[in-house]
Order: sequence, then structure tokens, then C-alpha cells
Amino acid sequence: CQSCHNHEVFMQLKFIRIMVEDQDHALEFYTHVLGFEKMADLPMGTFRWLTVISPDGLAGVELVLEPMGFPPSREYQKALFEASIPATALISTDIAADVQRLKAHGVVFRGEPQNMGPITAVVFEDTCGNLINPVQPAG
Repeated sequence: CQSCHNHEVFMQLKFIRIMVEDQDHALEFYTHVLGFEKMADLPMGTFRWLTVISPDGLAGVELVLEPMGFPPSREYQKALFEASIPATALISTDIAADVQRLKAHGVVFRGEPQNMGPITAVVFEDTCGNLINPVQPAG
């Protein structure tokens, strides 16, 4: 809105969540395969507040490996997966090299990177029930 341009913004994007069935398995995949680093691992009832960060990403932004404690979450995740809709996107500076590296780790891709004008993109399975969309901006 027009009036918003005259005000400071006091909120920031901090947490992006992805639903996972098994937090230990997700932590293994996101750290050892994708190269993220564990940030937070705190007990929260029967689950954990578990986050990872990208060493090359924006400072302060964390990916939450969120347990599926809410039953409809499973149905939503499954529906996205079956419809080939990614749960989230990740920015790549060299998508061809990233695809080659991840394939060497056994990551399953849905096709090859496609040039879509302003971006080149592809989709892979994260072994946690999600599709992830690496995107390389043109230029």
C-alpha cells in the first residue's frame, strides 16, 4: 500500500519451514547431502525445534525441519508431491554443477534443468516427502 512506503518495517523473514516425517533423516539429508549446517536443535515436547542454515545464504534465515505433528500436514505434503508442486525453492549459482553433485549422492531429479528465460530450474526429491526446486537466475 502507498502509506506503507512511509513506514519502517520491523518484521523480517527468519524461518522457512518444510514438513518432514523423520527429523533425524531430514537433518542427515539437508546437512550431508545438500550441505546446509545445523543451527538449532531444541526439545519441544515430543518433537524438536530443528533448523538448518545455508552457509552461502542470507544471514539469519533458517529452514525449519518441521515434524508432521498435525495430521492434515501429511495429506497436504502428499498432495503437493503427487501434483509435482515443489515445497520450496533454493537459489543456485551453478545449477548444472549442483545437479551433478547431488546426483552423485543419489538424489532423484524430475528431469533435467530447463531454461525458462529469467531462470533455469529443475526439481528433486528430498527423501522426506517433498519436492525441492533449485533455481538459477539468468545473468
